[in-house]
Amino acid sequence: MYRERKLEGSTVLKVITLQRERKRRITAGPLTTDLLHNLRGPLGNQESPFVTGDKEIYVCRQPLPSFLPEYFSSVRAVMITHYKVFLPWAQLLPEGSSENPDKETVQCYRQLLEALKTAQLQPLVVLHHQTLPASTVQRTEAFADLFADYASFIFHSFGDLVEIWFTFSDLEEVIMELPHQESRSSRLQILTDAHRKAYEIYHEKYASQGGKLSVVLRAEAVSELLLEPSTSALAKDAVDFLSLDLSYECQSEADFRQKLSKLQTIEPKVKVFIFNLKLQDCLSTKKNPSDLFFSLLTALSEEQMLTIGFDLSTFLSCSSSSKKSRSCSLTDNLTLQTALQLDPETAVDSSLPHSAYQRVWEMFANQSRAERDAFLQDVFPEGFLWGVSTGAFNVEGGWAEDGRGASIWDRVGHQNTAKGQATPEVASDSYHKVDTDVALLRGLRAQVYKFSISWSRIFPTGQGQSPNLRGVAYYNMLIDRLLDSHIEPMATLSHWDLPQALQDRGGWQNESVVDAFLDYAAFCFSTFGDRVKLWVTFHEPWVMSYAGYGTGQHAPGISSPGVASFKVAHVVLKAHARAWHHYNSQHRPQQQGRVGIVLNSDWAEPLSPERPEDRRASERFLHFMLGWFAHPIFVDGDYPAALRAQIQQMNKQCPTPVAQLPKFTEAEKQLLKGSADFLGLSHYTSRLISKAQGDTCIPSYDTIGGFSQHVDPAWPQTESPWIRVVPWGIRRLLQFVSLEYTRGKVPIYLAGNGMPIGESEDLINDSLRIDYFNQYINEVLKAVKEDSVDVQSYIARSLIDGFEGPSGYSQRFGLYHVNFNDSSRPRTPRKSAYFFTSMIEKNGFLTKVVKRLPPASKANVPRKIRAFTFPSEVPSKAKVVWEKFSNQPKFERDLFYHGTFRDDFLWGVSSSAYQIEGAWDADGKGPSIWDNFTHTPGSNVKDSATGDIACDSYNHLDADLNMLRALKVKAYRFSISWSRIFPTGRNTSVNTRGVDYYNRLIDGLVASSISPMVTLFHWDLPQALQDIGGWENPSLIELFNSYADFCFQTFGDRVKFWMTFNDPTYQAWLGYGSGEFPPNVNDPGWGPYRIGHAIIKAHARVYHTYDEKYRQEQKGVISLSLGAHWAEPQSPGVPRDVEAADRMLQFSLGWFAHPIFRNGDYPDAMKWKVGNRSELQHLATSRLPSFTEEEKRYISATADVFCLNTYSSRIVRHATPRLNPPSYKDDRELTEREDSSWPSTATNRAASWGMRRLLNWIKEEYGGVPIYITENGAGLKDPKVEDTNRIFYHKTYINEALKAYRLDGVDLRGYAAWSLMDSFEWLNGYTVKFGLYRVDFNNVSRPRTARASARYYTEVIISNGMPLPKEDEFLYGQFPKGFSWSVATASYQIEGAWRADGKGLSIWDTFSHTPLKVGNDDTGDVACDSYHKIAEDVVALQNLGVTHYRFSISWTRILPDGTTKYINEAGLNYYMRLIDTLQAASIQPQVTIYHWDLPQALQDVGGWENETVVQRFKEYADVLFQRLGDKVKFWITLNEPYVIANLGYGYGTAAPGISSRPGTGPYIVGHNLIKAHAEAWHLYNDVYRARQGGMISITISSDWAEPRDPSNQAEVEAARRYVQFMGGWFAHPIFKNGDYPEVMKTRVRDRSLAAGLNKSRLPEFTESEKRRINGTYDFFGFNHYTTVLAYDFNYASWISSFDADRGVASITDRSWPDSGSFWLKMTPFGFRRILNWLKEEYNNPPIYVTENGVSQREESDLNDTARIYYLRSYINEALKAVQDKVDLRGYTVWTLMDNFEWATGFAEKFGVHFVNYTDTSLPRIPKASAKFYASIVRCNGFPDPAAGPHPCLQQDAEPTTSPMREEDVQFLGLRLGTAEAQTALYVLFALMLLGVCGVAFLSYKYCKRSKQKQTQPGEQELSHSSSF
Repeated sequence: MYRERKLEGSTVLKVITLQRERKRRITAGPLTTDLLHNLRGPLGNQESPFVTGDKEIYVCRQPLPSFLPEYFSSVRAVMITHYKVFLPWAQLLPEGSSENPDKETVQCYRQLLEALKTAQLQPLVVLHHQTLPASTVQRTEAFADLFADYASFIFHSFGDLVEIWFTFSDLEEVIMELPHQESRSSRLQILTDAHRKAYEIYHEKYASQGGKLSVVLRAEAVSELLLEPSTSALAKDAVDFLSLDLSYECQSEADFRQKLSKLQTIEPKVKVFIFNLKLQDCLSTKKNPSDLFFSLLTALSEEQMLTIGFDLSTFLSCSSSSKKSRSCSLTDNLTLQTALQLDPETAVDSSLPHSAYQRVWEMFANQSRAERDAFLQDVFPEGFLWGVSTGAFNVEGGWAEDGRGASIWDRVGHQNTAKGQATPEVASDSYHKVDTDVALLRGLRAQVYKFSISWSRIFPTGQGQSPNLRGVAYYNMLIDRLLDSHIEPMATLSHWDLPQALQDRGGWQNESVVDAFLDYAAFCFSTFGDRVKLWVTFHEPWVMSYAGYGTGQHAPGISSPGVASFKVAHVVLKAHARAWHHYNSQHRPQQQGRVGIVLNSDWAEPLSPERPEDRRASERFLHFMLGWFAHPIFVDGDYPAALRAQIQQMNKQCPTPVAQLPKFTEAEKQLLKGSADFLGLSHYTSRLISKAQGDTCIPSYDTIGGFSQHVDPAWPQTESPWIRVVPWGIRRLLQFVSLEYTRGKVPIYLAGNGMPIGESEDLINDSLRIDYFNQYINEVLKAVKEDSVDVQSYIARSLIDGFEGPSGYSQRFGLYHVNFNDSSRPRTPRKSAYFFTSMIEKNGFLTKVVKRLPPASKANVPRKIRAFTFPSEVPSKAKVVWEKFSNQPKFERDLFYHGTFRDDFLWGVSSSAYQIEGAWDADGKGPSIWDNFTHTPGSNVKDSATGDIACDSYNHLDADLNMLRALKVKAYRFSISWSRIFPTGRNTSVNTRGVDYYNRLIDGLVASSISPMVTLFHWDLPQALQDIGGWENPSLIELFNSYADFCFQTFGDRVKFWMTFNDPTYQAWLGYGSGEFPPNVNDPGWGPYRIGHAIIKAHARVYHTYDEKYRQEQKGVISLSLGAHWAEPQSPGVPRDVEAADRMLQFSLGWFAHPIFRNGDYPDAMKWKVGNRSELQHLATSRLPSFTEEEKRYISATADVFCLNTYSSRIVRHATPRLNPPSYKDDRELTEREDSSWPSTATNRAASWGMRRLLNWIKEEYGGVPIYITENGAGLKDPKVEDTNRIFYHKTYINEALKAYRLDGVDLRGYAAWSLMDSFEWLNGYTVKFGLYRVDFNNVSRPRTARASARYYTEVIISNGMPLPKEDEFLYGQFPKGFSWSVATASYQIEGAWRADGKGLSIWDTFSHTPLKVGNDDTGDVACDSYHKIAEDVVALQNLGVTHYRFSISWTRILPDGTTKYINEAGLNYYMRLIDTLQAASIQPQVTIYHWDLPQALQDVGGWENETVVQRFKEYADVLFQRLGDKVKFWITLNEPYVIANLGYGYGTAAPGISSRPGTGPYIVGHNLIKAHAEAWHLYNDVYRARQGGMISITISSDWAEPRDPSNQAEVEAARRYVQFMGGWFAHPIFKNGDYPEVMKTRVRDRSLAAGLNKSRLPEFTESEKRRINGTYDFFGFNHYTTVLAYDFNYASWISSFDADRGVASITDRSWPDSGSFWLKMTPFGFRRILNWLKEEYNNPPIYVTENGVSQREESDLNDTARIYYLRSYINEALKAVQDKVDLRGYTVWTLMDNFEWATGFAEKFGVHFVNYTDTSLPRIPKASAKFYASIVRCNGFPDPAAGPHPCLQQDAEPTTSPMREEDVQFLGLRLGTAEAQTALYVLFALMLLGVCGVAFLSYKYCKRSKQKQTQPGEQELSHSSSF
């Protein structure tokens, strides 16, 4: 190692003097950021704007460093004559055009050139260096012209200061920048043309005397350029001298002279300027640097050389010995760390004095602790990015969802290696919670979200042949949601979770994975790159290499630190480079994104700073941790020399190699070098490093690296043993990264920083993490502001808690806490989340300057309303609302409406001061009447609760704003606490801290684009004012006005929506009537009216104050919020009930609305009733005060909008109550109640339809006034996060509001949900929860957690209502040709004749004759009497035009005792006649062999629980095949075996009614049913199929199940389990593999064992049985009716039942239309979904829908609108399923006619034909649905009306049937030809129709007489002709 020393003065003088005498240019420069850093002094200049970096050229920025003149003078002092200046084209002309230069940059370079001239240094100016402007890269064809334009601009701008110019300093670098689509030679030609044009322009226009221009060429390239005429201009034709980039090899001085001599052969002779002089292999020669320098200069000075100048930068050393003294000298150091190639041994043993690490360490080594930890109060640069991060395997879960393949973490997770046997299967369930997580990000105000893509979710096997589209859809949705919320996505391609399929082939040790990664990356770039502009190829590859393949602590668990670890890193680096180059060449031009890599590193501080070996070990540690990946990418394409040398040394000193470091080829190095647009850095902690002690050859990371790691015990610990809190380390690391790698050329993105807390710590109040962030972020700020490090982002780890690998869930990194014990995985913000938001808002650490922004936009409302000057009538004209709506059928009333609100609809959420603020006596607040009330014993508040703390919103403003941003509301309605502003209630006592709270709240809202809606008074009167009488004191009016005036003046510049009072009806009655509320005045007859009177006058006074003083400037609106329930008359046809309902509304709404919105006076209904009753009470005057005429005029029209609070409805009837004591309640003369069928809440029952009617009533009563719903919500007792009932409440109420707006023309402008969060609910205390957010009142921090309803409400806001989902849009089209249209019945339900003609008893005969089994004691004894009515049934079938008829055969009608001992020919004859008649009518039979009516004789020996039934069933089927099979071509063995097994033998609600063995009976029965089906199928297949040619299969039923909460993995699995246990129970063995579904086997076995049994209660099939069962189908017969919402439900282990085994509970959505059956909701979307599920689950078998229909009860007429809706929508979903490629072959309606509906008797009517059971002839009368279904059959679907009227829709169109083969048929015992049979049938029909017509006429008269009055037609009325 050379020691640095100055050259002898005589040598320098001799050489330099010689050069000057020959007028040679001796040059130095250019300025580099590294040089400037050194010149700033040991600790740098804190005001410097520069970024440090070794060789990065300085880009001029104002102001210039103050030390530059001194530096230039010192350079000139060592006889340097010229100085190089490199201009940045892209910075000077950012847009690529000289018309729009960056004037500041131009001015800066002029100042720099002037400074050089002042120091007598001549500038040598290079026109272009570094990055080309984007516009030039995109337009290569115009490059030469663009460059010429730029050159002309530069010559013009600086020509007076510059005489020597160079166009380019590195042609190769510029060539690489040009698009690679063109060949290298083409790109070189482009540059040649550009240079030539610049040369010509310069000499034509700008060349002054002596002005020269050239281009810098590599010496070895000159000859090549001269050979080509097209490029020779660069070397001689268009240059004034030859400028060279020249290497000097110290080992061969002769070679250097030879290079120079060779240049003299160029003809004509050309002068040579050595622009760059590089030294090679100088250290190994051991030459004296003095001699080296001298010999070099001597060679350049020889006479024969035409050298006109040379570069001495390599020998120039400049330093700053102090901040005041800077000097330069020519030294022999030769800037060794960069100019000389160190050999490995020297690299290992030497700590170079100017290495990046040494410089950083020296910068900070002498800092005192106070200096080190000094806090910087400053902000980050504008545009700094703040974000948070997650990783896919940490948070997504959904490990096997939707086709995702396994990753290496899934394999490791299932091996239970993580702490607590944790797995990432569900993790934080982010796969199902996109909207939830994006809401968290909105709440945080994050600007960037770094997430990773799960490779195996996109490509399950890791290979890129066919992407998993559902995985792609997930990331598309995530990215779109982020962008919708203005959050920049930063997508990581690989975050440690390699697909297991690739790991099985060697993983990252297999070179082929590079190609797989490239395919994956290319797919992601092309799929998501139009929206993702920040890409990370790999996240922390060091962790993969070190922990995954080195120590084996991480997946894939391989422990090979010396071999696999290095191999993996090698392959990863190549994969990264390939991906970067692919993006660069294929996507960057269009997408304009950036691709980088995130590397992790600790900072390394020497354990003993005084020991050089520890300092060298520290530097080596960084090279091994960070340089391992950073050096190849950011420096030279290869591993750090220190790393290579250390491994080489270790391998030499050990008997066998301890490590194998692969080598890169030269091509690979070129590929790697520069392959990143940014360096992402993760940093968490620091280490103390010492040189490894002892010589060990056992391979480990530390021993290979030759270092030992330590920590200072004083450093604070965290939950993670490897993270200590060492904030100052991050600043040093950033400085090191900047000097060593990025050098100012590429930005640093800090992409990971954080610390975990433990499960035993306070999970919400994470103050330690706040301290961590505070200190670390401040150190980053110092690096940016004081050290000029180019850091462009800070991304905190992590958004939410997640799976943390080996530590499972024990380490919590999240800003949001995740409750992993709750299947909903609720997220609750920690204190650190709010701290981080404050960092983002302030962009650092300066106190946030409040910018008074303009308020968020509000709905456009008129300034003035038009008030009626006349009073309302009694009853009011609004009674038309009852006339319009009260007689609506329930189906029509409740039918969900799809649509959106007006574009500027104001979505909000509400709260009130006393309920949420707390801080009851903090910061000078005065007491309110509610403070006084709750502190008084006996207040009747539940649990003696108070609002002292409530939600503590006064101290948690950041938390409230977080929620509001997350919700995406446009408005927040809150109230101001009068006593917080004026503690005494008077403006003489202004509390500035209270004012400040509301200012901060309002400013925060406006900054978040949320409009404040402010209520001035929400029931919390200052106690000081109550002490003088409260609202009964007339002075309150002016006191309230002065308070309001202050609020308008103080907040009105930002508040544009004011409400004076909230729900004064409640205030007046509860506070002064019943006395339940404070001030507890019990004066029911007078008090409410007096208070109401005062409130109205106070409101009017305030309104006029605003109107006269503030409106013109502030342009706001003002009103008051009025509350009311809807009033529905008990008997809408009884006028006095209607009048009572109207009166109830007048006494609640009208009390205040009538004076304000109409004529300034109370409604007549109120005045009359109170006046009359007062007179009857012998009072001299009415208890209702009166207004003067002047007051009326003053009060009228004192509101700009109508604000409504409403929650429920009441059923009202007229009543005559007692006269005394007088009471407001009795004055109304009515009773009110709720209907017990309405859904309950904690306070009221929900009757959503009342919302629409109430809005219509307001419209009719007060004209088209703009309406805002300011409160509406549901209180629940259950504090859980899963609040589905609240979702249903808001869904149905908002939908009714939407109907009012869209269908009824109500001018509805906004909706605010009550309430933002759980709060103090008045007398209910904290027992009733209204919040969209749950508040934990047991936690002092009052943490808020979003409920499911919050997520739902946000969805509604984003959609601006309830638009029709695209998948629900109606599809016009036809079913495939040959599609089967059918209708179904079952024997017991229609045949009757239960004892006729030898029929035996069935289990349903027995069951229906057993008391309390069937509703209304109905039986099927007669039913529809179809046994005697074949002709009538076939007529009904012909009405429908169906091609098929599905019916079942009664087993006991054929075999009375269930065995073949006796065959009942009479029964067989019935079915033969039926089949013949059907075929004569061209209707094909679909025969069900068994539809639940087992012979009682077989049940007596065990029924389906007895395995002998299998053989009995086979024998029975044999009889049918034999006797009927020639005519029946479509057989169904069993109908709905699920019902047979579970309802018959589990619940006992169906025959045979057994419920004693619910845990075994259903499974045994199901087992035998499956075997019976298989035997019948094989019998047909083996014996009959060949000759009969029919099909045979089974009909399986299943509901579809949606998860109650689709964002909950447990509920997603529950829904899946529901369907598998219902449909899969029977389908899986038959259609899949001969056995039960795996989930069923597992759960029944596990629960059986848990209950102490030694085997599963679910029987097992033998292998031979499985083979016999599997595939026993020709089609999939499928019955479907409805959908449920399923959720996980854990039954106690001792409960033995089917339901307990399934572990699922279900509910239905309240918005789904009802039917006549409690279990059946109309859910058409589920039909398509379950058909698609069958397709996917069972390999798309041919499907026949064998039942689908809907029931109604008490149908009053034949216009069954609801059934038409059902059929239309369900059949349309079936058509969509066909479009989805489901192999659907037929559809069957259930049922042909009303019939015996099992346990409900005849109450539930499914038929498309009405059966009049009061008529003994039981006529079948077609309903409207029959006609509708017939039209679908005729049309084979749904003709598009856009194509014009279709013939099939004509009334007289004939049913279309397939042509049939002519054959003989049996008809009434005769064998006839088809034509003759048809003739005979028509004759029979003609005779019969005479009778039928008579019956029909009588029925019509009967129906008409009993038919109810029709509703008036209107927009909302539904009919099959207009609505369907």
